[in-house]
Amino acid sequence: MWMPPGQNQSWVSEFILLGFSNDPTFNRILFVAFLLLYLTSVLGNGLIVILICLDTHLHTPMYFFLCILSLLDMGYVTTTVPQMLVHLLSHFHTISFAGCWIQMYVFGALGLTECIFFVVMAYDRYVAICYPLHYTVILTWSMCTWLAGGTWACGFFFSLIHTFLTMRLPYCGPNVVNHYFCEGPSVRSLACMDTHLIEMVDVVISVFMVVTPLSLILASYIRIAHAILKIKSMQGRCKAFSTCASHLTVVSLFYAPGTYIYMRPNSSYSPEQDKQISLFYNVFTGLLNPVVYSVRNKDIKGAFLKVMGQSRLAY
Repeated sequence: MWMPPGQNQSWVSEFILLGFSNDPTFNRILFVAFLLLYLTSVLGNGLIVILICLDTHLHTPMYFFLCILSLLDMGYVTTTVPQMLVHLLSHFHTISFAGCWIQMYVFGALGLTECIFFVVMAYDRYVAICYPLHYTVILTWSMCTWLAGGTWACGFFFSLIHTFLTMRLPYCGPNVVNHYFCEGPSVRSLACMDTHLIEMVDVVISVFMVVTPLSLILASYIRIAHAILKIKSMQGRCKAFSTCASHLTVVSLFYAPGTYIYMRPNSSYSPEQDKQISLFYNVFTGLLNPVVYSVRNKDIKGAFLKVMGQSRLAY
Protein backbone atom coordinates (compact mmCIF):
# COMPACT_ATOMS: atom_id res chain seq x y z
CA MET A 1 0.00 0.00 0.00
CA TRP A 2 1.15 3.54 -0.73
CA MET A 3 2.03 5.93 2.11
CA PRO A 4 2.78 9.62 1.68
CA PRO A 5 6.38 10.32 2.68
CA GLY A 6 7.09 12.17 5.87
CA GLN A 7 3.81 11.23 7.54
CA ASN A 8 3.57 9.03 10.59
CA GLN A 9 0.41 7.07 9.88
CA SER A 10 -0.81 3.76 11.28
CA TRP A 11 -2.79 1.40 9.08
CA VAL A 12 -6.05 -0.09 10.28
CA SER A 13 -6.00 -3.85 10.94
CA GLU A 14 -9.76 -4.19 11.29
CA PHE A 15 -12.99 -2.42 10.48
CA ILE A 16 -16.06 -1.77 12.63
CA LEU A 17 -19.40 -2.38 10.90
CA LEU A 18 -22.07 -0.08 12.35
CA GLY A 19 -25.02 -2.10 11.06
CA PHE A 20 -28.53 -0.70 11.36
CA SER A 21 -29.02 0.46 14.94
CA ASN A 22 -27.47 0.79 18.41
CA ASP A 23 -30.76 -0.07 20.13
CA PRO A 24 -30.53 -3.66 21.51
CA THR A 25 -34.30 -4.17 21.41
CA PHE A 26 -34.60 -3.04 17.81
CA ASN A 27 -31.59 -5.19 16.89
CA ARG A 28 -33.29 -8.28 18.36
CA ILE A 29 -36.36 -7.57 16.24
CA LEU A 30 -34.14 -7.19 13.18
CA PHE A 31 -32.37 -10.43 14.10
CA VAL A 32 -35.61 -12.41 14.06
CA ALA A 33 -36.77 -10.76 10.81
CA PHE A 34 -33.50 -11.30 8.94
CA LEU A 35 -33.08 -14.82 10.30
CA LEU A 36 -36.50 -15.75 8.89
CA LEU A 37 -35.66 -14.07 5.57
CA TYR A 38 -32.32 -15.84 5.40
CA LEU A 39 -33.71 -19.30 6.23
CA THR A 40 -36.58 -18.83 3.76
CA SER A 41 -34.16 -17.79 1.02
CA VAL A 42 -31.70 -20.64 1.60
CA LEU A 43 -34.41 -23.29 2.03
CA GLY A 44 -36.40 -22.04 -0.97
CA ASN A 45 -33.42 -21.95 -3.30
CA GLY A 46 -32.11 -25.21 -1.87
CA LEU A 47 -35.45 -26.87 -2.55
CA ILE A 48 -35.31 -25.75 -6.19
CA VAL A 49 -31.82 -27.23 -6.58
CA ILE A 50 -32.90 -30.54 -5.02
CA LEU A 51 -36.06 -30.82 -7.13
CA ILE A 52 -34.20 -30.10 -10.35
CA CYS A 53 -31.53 -32.68 -9.49
CA LEU A 54 -34.05 -35.37 -8.51
CA ASP A 55 -36.63 -34.99 -11.31
CA THR A 56 -35.27 -36.09 -14.71
CA HIS A 57 -38.08 -34.19 -16.46
CA LEU A 58 -36.40 -30.98 -15.27
CA HIS A 59 -33.04 -31.85 -16.81
CA THR A 60 -33.36 -29.20 -19.51
CA PRO A 61 -31.28 -26.06 -20.22
CA MET A 62 -33.86 -23.74 -18.65
CA TYR A 63 -33.90 -25.59 -15.34
CA PHE A 64 -30.15 -26.13 -15.44
CA PHE A 65 -29.76 -22.34 -15.52
CA LEU A 66 -32.40 -21.91 -12.83
CA CYS A 67 -30.49 -24.38 -10.64
CA ILE A 68 -27.30 -22.34 -11.03
CA LEU A 69 -29.18 -19.10 -10.27
CA SER A 70 -30.44 -20.67 -7.03
CA LEU A 71 -26.90 -21.71 -6.08
CA LEU A 72 -25.69 -18.16 -6.77
CA ASP A 73 -28.44 -16.69 -4.59
CA MET A 74 -27.68 -19.07 -1.73
CA GLY A 75 -24.00 -18.14 -1.83
CA TYR A 76 -24.75 -14.44 -2.30
CA VAL A 77 -26.95 -14.12 0.78
CA THR A 78 -24.72 -16.40 2.89
CA THR A 79 -21.72 -14.13 2.27
CA THR A 80 -23.25 -11.28 4.29
CA VAL A 81 -26.34 -12.21 6.31
CA PRO A 82 -24.87 -14.73 8.84
CA GLN A 83 -22.26 -12.18 9.93
CA MET A 84 -24.94 -9.48 10.13
CA LEU A 85 -27.04 -11.75 12.37
CA VAL A 86 -24.08 -12.28 14.72
CA HIS A 87 -23.43 -8.53 14.92
CA LEU A 88 -27.10 -7.81 15.69
CA LEU A 89 -26.78 -9.77 18.95
CA SER A 90 -23.16 -8.91 19.74
CA HIS A 91 -21.55 -5.85 21.29
CA PHE A 92 -18.52 -6.27 19.02
CA HIS A 93 -19.03 -5.44 15.34
CA THR A 94 -15.47 -5.83 14.10
CA ILE A 95 -14.19 -7.60 11.01
CA SER A 96 -10.52 -8.11 10.22
CA PHE A 97 -8.90 -6.44 7.23
CA ALA A 98 -8.43 -9.85 5.59
CA GLY A 99 -12.02 -10.84 6.44
CA CYS A 100 -13.30 -7.63 4.86
CA TRP A 101 -11.16 -8.31 1.77
CA ILE A 102 -12.58 -11.83 1.39
CA GLN A 103 -16.18 -10.77 2.00
CA MET A 104 -15.93 -7.94 -0.53
CA TYR A 105 -14.36 -10.24 -3.12
CA VAL A 106 -16.83 -13.14 -2.77
CA PHE A 107 -19.84 -10.82 -2.61
CA GLY A 108 -18.69 -8.94 -5.71
CA ALA A 109 -17.80 -12.14 -7.56
CA LEU A 110 -21.21 -13.74 -7.01
CA GLY A 111 -23.02 -10.48 -7.75
CA LEU A 112 -21.17 -9.85 -11.01
CA THR A 113 -21.64 -13.49 -12.01
CA GLU A 114 -25.37 -13.12 -11.48
CA CYS A 115 -25.38 -9.92 -13.57
CA ILE A 116 -24.01 -11.81 -16.57
CA PHE A 117 -25.99 -14.95 -15.83
CA PHE A 118 -29.27 -13.10 -16.32
CA VAL A 119 -28.13 -12.55 -19.92
CA VAL A 120 -27.67 -16.31 -20.34
CA MET A 121 -31.18 -16.90 -18.98
CA ALA A 122 -32.58 -14.26 -21.34
CA TYR A 123 -30.79 -15.97 -24.25
CA ASP A 124 -32.33 -19.29 -23.19
CA ARG A 125 -35.83 -17.77 -23.34
CA TYR A 126 -35.00 -16.06 -26.64
CA VAL A 127 -34.00 -19.36 -28.27
CA ALA A 128 -36.95 -21.24 -26.73
CA ILE A 129 -39.55 -18.77 -28.00
CA CYS A 130 -38.00 -17.53 -31.26
CA TYR A 131 -36.43 -20.83 -32.40
CA PRO A 132 -38.38 -23.58 -30.60
CA LEU A 133 -37.59 -26.28 -33.18
CA HIS A 134 -33.85 -25.65 -32.90
CA TYR A 135 -33.80 -25.23 -29.09
CA THR A 136 -32.03 -28.50 -28.24
CA VAL A 137 -29.68 -28.13 -31.20
CA ILE A 138 -28.53 -24.62 -30.22
CA LEU A 139 -28.48 -25.07 -26.44
CA THR A 140 -26.61 -28.37 -26.14
CA TRP A 141 -25.32 -29.47 -22.75
CA SER A 142 -21.82 -28.55 -23.87
CA MET A 143 -22.97 -25.03 -24.77
CA CYS A 144 -24.84 -24.68 -21.47
CA THR A 145 -21.75 -25.71 -19.52
CA TRP A 146 -19.55 -23.23 -21.40
CA LEU A 147 -22.05 -20.40 -20.87
CA ALA A 148 -22.32 -21.11 -17.15
CA GLY A 149 -18.56 -21.50 -16.70
CA GLY A 150 -17.86 -18.31 -18.65
CA THR A 151 -20.16 -16.23 -16.46
CA TRP A 152 -18.48 -17.51 -13.28
CA ALA A 153 -15.00 -16.82 -14.68
CA CYS A 154 -15.91 -13.25 -15.70
CA GLY A 155 -17.59 -12.51 -12.37
CA PHE A 156 -14.66 -13.69 -10.25
CA PHE A 157 -12.08 -11.99 -12.48
CA PHE A 158 -13.69 -8.53 -12.49
CA SER A 159 -14.44 -8.77 -8.76
CA LEU A 160 -10.74 -9.42 -8.16
CA ILE A 161 -9.89 -6.17 -9.97
CA HIS A 162 -12.49 -4.19 -8.00
CA THR A 163 -11.47 -5.67 -4.63
CA PHE A 164 -7.73 -5.39 -5.21
CA LEU A 165 -7.93 -1.71 -6.18
CA THR A 166 -10.23 -0.91 -3.24
CA MET A 167 -8.32 -2.77 -0.53
CA ARG A 168 -4.85 -1.56 -1.60
CA LEU A 169 -5.87 2.01 -0.81
CA PRO A 170 -4.29 3.50 2.34
CA TYR A 171 -6.68 3.22 5.31
CA CYS A 172 -5.21 5.18 8.22
CA GLY A 173 -8.38 5.82 10.22
CA PRO A 174 -11.19 6.16 11.01
CA ASN A 175 -12.10 2.50 10.58
CA VAL A 176 -15.87 2.70 11.13
CA VAL A 177 -17.85 1.46 8.11
CA ASN A 178 -21.44 2.70 8.13
CA HIS A 179 -22.83 -0.50 6.64
CA TYR A 180 -23.75 -4.05 7.65
CA PHE A 181 -21.05 -5.65 5.48
CA CYS A 182 -17.88 -4.70 3.59
CA GLU A 183 -19.28 -3.26 0.38
CA GLY A 184 -16.80 -1.52 -1.91
CA PRO A 185 -18.16 2.07 -1.96
CA SER A 186 -18.71 2.09 1.83
CA VAL A 187 -15.18 0.93 2.62
CA ARG A 188 -13.60 3.10 -0.07
CA SER A 189 -15.08 6.25 1.50
CA LEU A 190 -12.66 5.75 4.43
CA ALA A 191 -9.51 5.85 2.29
CA CYS A 192 -6.83 8.45 3.10
CA MET A 193 -6.33 9.51 -0.51
CA ASP A 194 -8.30 10.57 -3.55
CA THR A 195 -10.32 7.67 -4.96
CA HIS A 196 -11.39 9.29 -8.24
CA LEU A 197 -9.31 6.92 -10.39
CA ILE A 198 -10.74 3.80 -8.72
CA GLU A 199 -14.25 5.22 -9.05
CA MET A 200 -13.63 5.52 -12.79
CA VAL A 201 -12.42 1.90 -12.93
CA ASP A 202 -15.62 0.86 -11.13
CA VAL A 203 -17.68 2.75 -13.69
CA VAL A 204 -15.88 0.96 -16.54
CA ILE A 205 -16.46 -2.42 -14.86
CA SER A 206 -20.10 -1.50 -14.31
CA VAL A 207 -20.51 -0.64 -18.00
CA PHE A 208 -19.14 -4.05 -19.01
CA MET A 209 -20.88 -6.03 -16.27
CA VAL A 210 -24.15 -4.15 -15.73
CA VAL A 211 -25.03 -1.80 -18.59
CA THR A 212 -23.97 -4.15 -21.40
CA PRO A 213 -25.77 -7.21 -19.96
CA LEU A 214 -28.88 -5.14 -19.28
CA SER A 215 -28.85 -3.85 -22.87
CA LEU A 216 -28.55 -7.42 -24.19
CA ILE A 217 -31.43 -8.52 -21.97
CA LEU A 218 -33.64 -5.69 -23.23
CA ALA A 219 -32.70 -6.47 -26.84
CA SER A 220 -33.56 -10.16 -26.28
CA TYR A 221 -36.95 -9.34 -24.83
CA ILE A 222 -37.81 -6.94 -27.62
CA ARG A 223 -37.25 -9.83 -30.04
CA ILE A 224 -39.15 -12.18 -27.72
CA ALA A 225 -42.13 -9.80 -27.46
CA HIS A 226 -42.19 -9.51 -31.25
CA ALA A 227 -42.23 -13.32 -31.55
CA ILE A 228 -44.93 -13.72 -28.88
CA LEU A 229 -47.26 -11.32 -30.67
CA LYS A 230 -47.10 -13.62 -33.70
CA ILE A 231 -48.46 -16.56 -31.68
CA LYS A 232 -52.08 -17.06 -32.70
CA SER A 233 -53.17 -18.97 -29.60
CA MET A 234 -54.10 -16.71 -26.68
CA GLN A 235 -53.14 -19.50 -24.25
CA GLY A 236 -49.73 -19.77 -25.90
CA ARG A 237 -49.22 -16.02 -25.65
CA CYS A 238 -50.13 -15.96 -21.95
CA LYS A 239 -47.79 -18.86 -21.16
CA ALA A 240 -44.88 -17.20 -22.98
CA PHE A 241 -45.52 -13.81 -21.38
CA SER A 242 -45.80 -15.43 -17.93
CA THR A 243 -42.39 -17.08 -18.25
CA CYS A 244 -40.73 -13.88 -19.44
CA ALA A 245 -42.46 -11.71 -16.82
CA SER A 246 -40.93 -13.83 -14.04
CA HIS A 247 -37.45 -13.28 -15.40
CA LEU A 248 -37.93 -9.55 -15.99
CA THR A 249 -39.26 -9.06 -12.44
CA VAL A 250 -36.15 -10.60 -10.88
CA VAL A 251 -33.84 -8.72 -13.28
CA SER A 252 -35.44 -5.37 -12.39
CA LEU A 253 -35.18 -5.95 -8.64
CA PHE A 254 -31.52 -6.95 -8.98
CA TYR A 255 -30.18 -4.45 -11.52
CA ALA A 256 -31.91 -1.21 -10.44
CA PRO A 257 -30.48 -0.89 -6.90
CA GLY A 258 -27.10 -2.38 -7.86
CA THR A 259 -26.67 0.13 -10.69
CA TYR A 260 -27.49 3.01 -8.34
CA ILE A 261 -24.95 1.90 -5.72
CA TYR A 262 -21.99 1.22 -8.00
CA MET A 263 -22.41 3.77 -10.81
CA ARG A 264 -22.53 7.02 -8.88
CA PRO A 265 -19.57 9.01 -7.46
CA ASN A 266 -18.48 8.99 -3.81
CA SER A 267 -19.68 12.59 -3.52
CA SER A 268 -23.29 11.36 -3.55
CA TYR A 269 -22.60 8.62 -1.00
CA SER A 270 -25.45 8.29 1.53
CA PRO A 271 -24.73 5.53 4.11
CA GLU A 272 -28.20 5.09 5.58
CA GLN A 273 -29.89 5.06 2.20
CA ASP A 274 -27.28 2.70 0.74
CA LYS A 275 -27.79 0.14 3.51
CA GLN A 276 -31.50 -0.03 2.75
CA ILE A 277 -31.02 -0.15 -1.03
CA SER A 278 -28.40 -2.93 -0.80
CA LEU A 279 -30.94 -5.15 0.97
CA PHE A 280 -32.91 -5.40 -2.28
CA TYR A 281 -30.17 -7.06 -4.34
CA ASN A 282 -28.52 -8.80 -1.39
CA VAL A 283 -31.44 -10.27 0.58
CA PHE A 284 -34.80 -9.74 -1.11
CA THR A 285 -33.86 -10.85 -4.64
CA GLY A 286 -32.65 -14.23 -3.38
CA LEU A 287 -35.85 -14.55 -1.38
CA LEU A 288 -38.12 -13.68 -4.30
CA ASN A 289 -36.44 -15.91 -6.88
CA PRO A 290 -37.98 -19.17 -5.58
CA VAL A 291 -41.38 -17.46 -5.37
CA VAL A 292 -41.25 -15.81 -8.79
CA TYR A 293 -39.87 -18.85 -10.63
CA SER A 294 -41.73 -21.61 -8.77
CA VAL A 295 -45.16 -20.59 -7.52
CA ARG A 296 -46.53 -20.19 -11.07
CA ASN A 297 -44.37 -22.97 -12.52
CA LYS A 298 -46.31 -26.19 -13.06
CA ASP A 299 -43.15 -28.25 -13.63
CA ILE A 300 -41.58 -27.25 -10.30
CA LYS A 301 -44.84 -27.77 -8.43
CA GLY A 302 -45.31 -31.14 -10.13
CA ALA A 303 -41.77 -32.20 -9.16
CA PHE A 304 -42.41 -31.15 -5.55
CA LEU A 305 -45.68 -33.14 -5.35
CA LYS A 306 -43.95 -36.11 -6.96
CA VAL A 307 -41.10 -36.06 -4.42
CA MET A 308 -43.57 -35.64 -1.53
CA GLY A 309 -45.63 -38.56 -2.84
CA GLN A 310 -42.57 -40.80 -3.06
CA SER A 311 -41.51 -39.88 0.46
CA ARG A 312 -44.97 -40.79 1.80
CA LEU A 313 -44.84 -44.15 0.04
CA ALA A 314 -41.44 -44.80 1.57
CA TYR A 315 -42.99 -44.52 5.02
